[in-house]
Amino acid sequence: MAKRLVKYLAEAVLTPLSYLYKLAVVARNRAFDLHLLPQEEFDVPVVVVGNINAGGTGKTPHTEYIVEALSHDFRVGVLSRGYKRQTTGFILANNKLTPNDLGDEAYQVYRKFGSAITLAVCESRRKGIKEMLRLDPKLEVIVLDDAFQHRYVKPKVSVVLMEYSRPIYEDRMLPLGTLREPKRGILRADMVVVTKCPREIKPMDFNLLKANLDLFPSQQLFLSVIQYYNLMPVYPEHVTSVPTLQQLDGNDSLLIVTGIANHLPFVRFLRAFQTTFKVIHFDDHHNFTRYDFELIASSFAKLGGNRKYIVTTEKDAVRMANNPYFPHELKDRTFYVPIKVSFDHPLPGQDFIGELKKRILAKS
Repeated sequence: MAKRLVKYLAEAVLTPLSYLYKLAVVARNRAFDLHLLPQEEFDVPVVVVGNINAGGTGKTPHTEYIVEALSHDFRVGVLSRGYKRQTTGFILANNKLTPNDLGDEAYQVYRKFGSAITLAVCESRRKGIKEMLRLDPKLEVIVLDDAFQHRYVKPKVSVVLMEYSRPIYEDRMLPLGTLREPKRGILRADMVVVTKCPREIKPMDFNLLKANLDLFPSQQLFLSVIQYYNLMPVYPEHVTSVPTLQQLDGNDSLLIVTGIANHLPFVRFLRAFQTTFKVIHFDDHHNFTRYDFELIASSFAKLGGNRKYIVTTEKDAVRMANNPYFPHELKDRTFYVPIKVSFDHPLPGQDFIGELKKRILAKS
């Protein structure tokens, strides 16, 4: 009864706010459609990766997948706004910077690719692109991370992600739901990727997705899955041996620590290994404090088991590794699970990268 009352009151308060937010977003999009607000187009093809839902769709691993694939054929630049960084303005990534300088997601991408790409952060995407092209005139493609709603830049190709378990047609506008804009906004996308799909999805389910999304014939729909890999140490210099999840059993324990938008798929993956576990979850992009690490250390000390480890996500590992408050005595017990995106789904017509390259090279 109490839960129903709380839900009713929340809807009563948030519904008008969602309606007002929707009106503002619709008006803004209409202003762009009528050219009342300017869009700038660049000579270098711009690929936008974004979503309609706020968080949890897997933008970072998909951005990494796109960057890795394109870098075989193009000189690639990546531009992010650097969400939750402690700096402002345009910053070109280098190996002396930290997540505080670039933001955790941009730092993670740069740590993987380094000098093979040009990566920068800037609040203004137009200013950022111009500065990147000035510093690296040989750039052939620029990937904009989380920029689908940033319409001041006209993309050559826009890729929109939607999580399989949170379809936009079953969601509501912020703050009542997680939609950044009305679901019909997806019709601006060139390519739509349904992320975190189960591998056993059937053609009938795929057709149902297509019907519910109701995309234009020119738009293409793809399915991707998340692949989890073997544990990696957050602090490799403190570790002499790395355990495997397959080695663990019911006598072992995991303290799962996450600070991402949707931690449930990650937890479900780890639960399959039949260990005893406890979950500590923080908000997305959480900046870990001394108190947070005291909580983690206390929870870890209370865990039983023959062997016990702290396991976190790749994105959280980036923030932990660069945090001076992390307990020294836990560094040899703390690991992360690397993830990658795969499009090798058993459905026809899933050549995502081939289609992306074709659209990049197409004459405007």
